[in-house]
Amino acid sequence: MTDTSLVSQNGIRDNPDIPGRQDMTQDGTEQSGYNIHWRRNLAVCFAGSFSTLIAMTLLLPFLPLYVEQLGAEGHAAIVQWSGIAYGATFLAAALVAPLWGRLGDRYGRKLMLVRASFGMAICMSLTGMVQSVWQLVLLRLLIGFAGGYSSGSTILVAMQTPKERSGWALGVLSAGITAGSLVGPLLGGALPPIIGIRATFLLSGGVIFLAFLATTFLIKENPRSTAAKSNPAEKPKSGWSQIPDKRPVVAMLTTGMLLAFATMSIEPIITVYVQQLIEDQSRVTMVSGIVMSAAALGAILSASHLGKLADRVGHWNVVIGALAVSALLLIPQAFVTEGWQLIGLRFLMGLALGGLLPCITSVIRHNVPDGVGGNVLGLAISAQYAGQVLGPLSGGFVGGHFGMRAVFLGTSVLMALGAAYNWIVQTRRTRHMLLEAGEP
Repeated sequence: MTDTSLVSQNGIRDNPDIPGRQDMTQDGTEQSGYNIHWRRNLAVCFAGSFSTLIAMTLLLPFLPLYVEQLGAEGHAAIVQWSGIAYGATFLAAALVAPLWGRLGDRYGRKLMLVRASFGMAICMSLTGMVQSVWQLVLLRLLIGFAGGYSSGSTILVAMQTPKERSGWALGVLSAGITAGSLVGPLLGGALPPIIGIRATFLLSGGVIFLAFLATTFLIKENPRSTAAKSNPAEKPKSGWSQIPDKRPVVAMLTTGMLLAFATMSIEPIITVYVQQLIEDQSRVTMVSGIVMSAAALGAILSASHLGKLADRVGHWNVVIGALAVSALLLIPQAFVTEGWQLIGLRFLMGLALGGLLPCITSVIRHNVPDGVGGNVLGLAISAQYAGQVLGPLSGGFVGGHFGMRAVFLGTSVLMALGAAYNWIVQTRRTRHMLLEAGEP
C-alpha cells in the first residue's frame, strides 16, 4: 500500500457517507497506538481528572476571602488580585501545554500524568501555607506550569483508545472533567466553614496525591517501539510538518478556540443578566448558580452519548451539528423574560455541546501520525486556553457597551460561522479524497 493511499484512507475514514469507510477502519493503521489496557487507563484517567478538577475549582467560592485574609484591602484590590490569581493558572497552562504534549510523545504519556499529579499535589498543599498575595499568585502560576492532568488524560486516552471507540471514550472522560468542575465549587462552598480555608487546600492536595498514586500504579502503557528508541537522531522534522493533511487539524484548532471563546464570553455576564430577569434580587446568586450548573449538567449527560453517536456517523458531522444547534439555541437566550427560561435553554446548550470537545480531539487523533499526536493535541489545548482568556474580555466589553443581548447574539453568529467553516472544509476535503481514491 502506498503512502498516498494511506493518506486517502485517513481522510475518508471520518466520513461515514463515503463508500468503503467500514472496511478501511479495519486496516492496520487504524489500530496504531492501540493499548489493550485502554479501559483500565480510561477508568483511572476519569477518576483522576474528576478528583483533580474538584481540587482545582473548589477555591472559586472562597478565593476572594482568602485574598482578603492574605492582606488585600478594598473591594477593587480584592477583585483584582482574585482575578489575577485565578487566571494565572490558565495562562501558565496555555504556555506549556504543547511542551508537555511533545515530551509525552517522546518519553511516554503516563510519565506526564505522574508529573502533573505530583506537581499539583505539592503546589496545592503549599497554597494552604502562603502568607501573602504574591505567594498565592506564584503558586497558582506553578500549578499551571506543573499541572495539566485533565489535558494529559485527554491526550493519553485519545492516543491509546481504538480509534473506532475514541468518541465514546473521550466523551466519558469529558463527562468526568465537567462533573469535577461542577462538584468542586459546591464543595468549596461547604468545606471552609467546617475545616477552614487553609485546611481545605491541604485536603485538596491530599486528594490529588491519591490520583498520583493511582496513576503511578494502575495506568499501563505499551512498551515504546524499537524504532522510536533506535532513531533518536531521526527527528529533524517538527510535529506540524509530519501531518500529511493539515486542513482538518487547523479546522479543529480553530473550532476549539471558538468554543472556549464563545462559552467564556457568556459565563462572566450571566449573573448580571439574571439580575435583570428576576424581581427578587436576593435570589440572584442562587439562580445564577443554577443557570451555570444547568449547562454543565447537560454536557455531562450528553458527552458519552454524542461520542458514541460520532463513532457511528462521523466525528466531524457531530461537530458541525453541535455548532449549528448551539447557534440556534443562543438566539432565544437573548430574549428570555424569566430565569427558568434561561435555565432550560442553557441545559439544552449543554446537551448540544457536551460531545463537541471529544469530537474535536477525535478528528485530530484520526488525522495525525501517532508520534506527534501529543504535540498537536497540546496545541489544541493551548488554543482552548486562549479562548478562555479572550472570551471573558470580549464578553465583558460587548456587554458593557452594547448590552447583554448583544453578547448572546454575537456568540450565536460566531457559532454559526464556525459550523459553516467546518462544513466547507469537510466538503472540500471529502471531494479531494474521493478524487484521490479514484486514481489508479
